[in-house]
Amino acid sequence: MKKMLNTLYVTTQKSYLAKEGQTITVKMDRKVAARIPVHTVSGILCFGNVSMSPFLMGFCSENKVGISFLTENGRFLCRVEGPVSGNVLVRRTQYRYADSPDISSEMARSCIIGKIANCRTVLNRALRDHKDKIDADAVRTAQKRLGATLKELDNPRPLDTVRGLEGDAARVYFGVFDHLILSEKKAFTFGGRNRRPPEDRVNALLSFLYTLLLHDIRSALESVGLDPAVGFLHRDRPGRPGLALDMMEEFRPVISDRLVLSLINLGQVKDNGFSNLDTGAVKMDDDTRRAVITGYQKRKQDEIYHPFIDEKVKVGQLFFIQAQLLNRFFRNDIDGYPPFVWK
Repeated sequence: MKKMLNTLYVTTQKSYLAKEGQTITVKMDRKVAARIPVHTVSGILCFGNVSMSPFLMGFCSENKVGISFLTENGRFLCRVEGPVSGNVLVRRTQYRYADSPDISSEMARSCIIGKIANCRTVLNRALRDHKDKIDADAVRTAQKRLGATLKELDNPRPLDTVRGLEGDAARVYFGVFDHLILSEKKAFTFGGRNRRPPEDRVNALLSFLYTLLLHDIRSALESVGLDPAVGFLHRDRPGRPGLALDMMEEFRPVISDRLVLSLINLGQVKDNGFSNLDTGAVKMDDDTRRAVITGYQKRKQDEIYHPFIDEKVKVGQLFFIQAQLLNRFFRNDIDGYPPFVWK
């Protein structure tokens, strides 16, 4: 099992990161704000106007610490990484499988089964815990429709059919997502998923957390020697980490969506922590961004039951477990890829 390590998030503008011995040094206004031993870090995310020395980039590459640069709002810009490691034969198998329409559709089906099952569990938990505070009939109807979609995915389907079923399920799920928001309804109204740019506070939170999630999943795939760019549901496109996006589908409801609901319903994010830009985008302020990052890091420390390996693990280990299972599938050690399903 991969040791749980921290991700370093740098959000303060004009910060500068450099190498000092075996540590990562963060400087703000030319003063040292933090020194972090490299062996305690799994990745670095830099938001906005944050710079870094080339020597630190090389040092991180040698120590397998992934570096990503994003805008202040969390839009991905670029990634710095070292030489690809792992078994080249496994990656060749990954590429062959991606070229096979049958295997691609089967892999996509597994990912979407995991996603829809977890969306359904989110709705079930809401019905169990808050049935008196939500429109239970609407949520129950959506839950049943998702169950029907899962039955349609019991048998192999062409890739386009899988995509169509996923799209329908997403519309059903997000169609009742607003019912799960119990606090500050006026400020955090959710009328549907939108992105690039997010046009309301809920979508801003979802998009930001999906960015953090994608970084961790991509790092997990790279750690077992897989190519995060070559996916099955998400086909090849320059600059797009298709395989990481595939695997992210099963984790969106469990980690990001649930965390957004918790942050809002527990009052950990506030209306005044967001601003509207002239472009129509909604932007988080620094305090809100830090609250989201802190909530995400805490969520990764929670324990959760993994049904396939039949044991409790930390949420942050799930990405590496699933990456290892996918690697085992490419090695023909297991018959198929088992998505993570939240119980």
